[in-house]
Amino acid sequence: MKIIKILGTGCAKYKAVTSLVQDVVNENNINAHIEKVEDITEILTFNVMATPAVIIDSIIAIKGRVPSKSEVFELLTQ
Repeated sequence: MKIIKILGTGCAKYKAVTSLVQDVVNENNINAHIEKVEDITEILTFNVMATPAVIIDSIIAIKGRVPSKSEVFELLTQ
């Protein structure tokens, strides 16, 4: 099971990334647990200065931008 953390403070890009990741997981039946991290203090513990960020299995995969659907799929199926 993939552990996915999406970091952000609720901005439009954060919501877009959250929706995109959930769509990819659902459409491809990927076994994953998605956790939204919105608390700024907790976000800072990941040493990420640009949000939204996506962390997959403790590795920062995306930060500061909205990825494409195909990029998310590739990251989740590696």
